[in-house]
Amino acid sequence: MPRRPQLAVLGSINIDLIAQTESLPRPGETIGGGTFSRLPGGKGANQAVAASRLGAQVRMVGVVGDDGEGALARVALEAAGVSLDAVRRGAQPTGVALIGVDAAGENQISVCPGANGEVGAADVVFSDGEAVLVQLEVPMAAVVAAARSCTGFFAVNAAPAADLPDEVIERADLVIVNESEFAAIPALHTADALVAVSLGADGARLLRGGVEIARSTSHAAEVRSTVGAGDAFCAGLVVALVSGVAPDAALAAACAVGAAAVADVRSQPELSPLNAYLG
Repeated sequence: MPRRPQLAVLGSINIDLIAQTESLPRPGETIGGGTFSRLPGGKGANQAVAASRLGAQVRMVGVVGDDGEGALARVALEAAGVSLDAVRRGAQPTGVALIGVDAAGENQISVCPGANGEVGAADVVFSDGEAVLVQLEVPMAAVVAAARSCTGFFAVNAAPAADLPDEVIERADLVIVNESEFAAIPALHTADALVAVSLGADGARLLRGGVEIARSTSHAAEVRSTVGAGDAFCAGLVVALVSGVAPDAALAAACAVGAAAVADVRSQPELSPLNAYLG
């Protein structure tokens, strides 16, 4: 990497309760024979861990409960080299995601936000010029506060899909969405910001002002789970761009990072430094 970026990640910190079964149950159906795991997760924490493993200097901004789940989440973040100075303990329990994963790696996710719902404007304090990455699993008021407070590169992973205030879109240097999120937020179709649209197995495209400026194909990989792939993609793209990598090469690297993530069942997969994914 040309330089080691400093990145603050404002977002959710969860514990993932993961059931792996041959197929995902239909409404009213029970599927047996599964395996269970209890692992750290949350889109914010996932992206912070991935960015740190890719080589960025990362600090997490968020809230956990004063409970065993919060302790587990903090240990995982710290072990990945993420600073916890801006992670506080709230009144609510740590957030939980109930995740079903089938044999093909597809998933169903139900999120109970818990302490993530306590993240507010008072938590949003960034240093001058610090790059910031946010998602939408924390209250929108915190996202708006981040847009107002960030003086450096500002990236928004608009997931799960929600109406983004105009000031957030106008302030963003980069917005990252999947195809369904892109369709649900029409303002992104002509946004001045860079807009990255992940296409799953078909790779990703990068737009500016509604015009495609780069496209990357996906990388072949053994798919064990797609749960952490999107977050790894986001981290890869942000770390690459903030490191000074050109947009087309950054998009290709992000696709390679996402492909590496699907081979790992964890939401916070092991990753190599970013240089390993640059072409």
